[in-house]
Amino acid sequence: MNRTTNRRRHGSGWYGGIALRYVLLVAMAVITIGPFLWQLFTALKGTGEPIYGPDTTLLPAEPTLANFGRVTEVIPVWRYAGNSLIVATASVLTNCLLGAMAGYALARMRFRGRGAVFAAVLASLIVPFEVIMVNVFLTVRSLGLVDTLLGVLLPGAVSGLSILVMRTAFLALPREVEEAAAMDGAGEWTRFWRVALPSVRGSLAVVGVFSFLFAWDDFLWPLIVLKDPDNFTLTVGLQYLSGTFTNDQRVVAAGTMIAVLPLLAVFFGLQRMFFRGVGEGGVKG
Repeated sequence: MNRTTNRRRHGSGWYGGIALRYVLLVAMAVITIGPFLWQLFTALKGTGEPIYGPDTTLLPAEPTLANFGRVTEVIPVWRYAGNSLIVATASVLTNCLLGAMAGYALARMRFRGRGAVFAAVLASLIVPFEVIMVNVFLTVRSLGLVDTLLGVLLPGAVSGLSILVMRTAFLALPREVEEAAAMDGAGEWTRFWRVALPSVRGSLAVVGVFSFLFAWDDFLWPLIVLKDPDNFTLTVGLQYLSGTFTNDQRVVAAGTMIAVLPLLAVFFGLQRMFFRGVGEGGVKG
């Protein structure tokens, strides 16, 4: 009886709280998706439709794909996209493999200086890349990797975030499984490759998505390292859509959409594993 009375008494407040949550979620969705939709609709507008001013409309009156064709006429967009795909794919592979190996070592192995190594990994997440950018460039130049895709890849081949995510995932695994494998004669590498690594596929998806996103979307470092236009990544090449004599925002928006669509495809393709990996384990010391 008391529960029914309390529900009736507080029912309006409860429903009001739920309504407020939905309003906030819708507002956040509009703020997040709004710029993306504006770029998409701008890319679909014809040359006669205004994109600025009081007469501007959000939806294109006569949608067209001509702006995407104009992007390919201005810049070799598919070559640039191929360069970005090479760097991003290699970044995913190196971050997943090296990040998993380093994370496993910090989570399972006992060696002198392990705490200092983990502290250095955490420090790498705090220091902005711009602080060490000059030293990284000098290192890449000394290796003869300037104006190469390998030079673009090298600084991001393994990140502190990848190591931290994989360490947390391995710490959440029960030790009994690995101990049983050790009793069967499995060595350290076998326990890592055959037992531990298949159990953290969700965390590998998290590392892979973030690595692909950071490598594909990076602009500053490729701009510094690359000189030959044939080696440009997509983010660097898109800047030539807006020049001194041409500045059609419809074409710029179309080029931006070409750069964004692979990110959306990767995320939606791996979203189930991604969210499972986010929820794997807990933060342990």
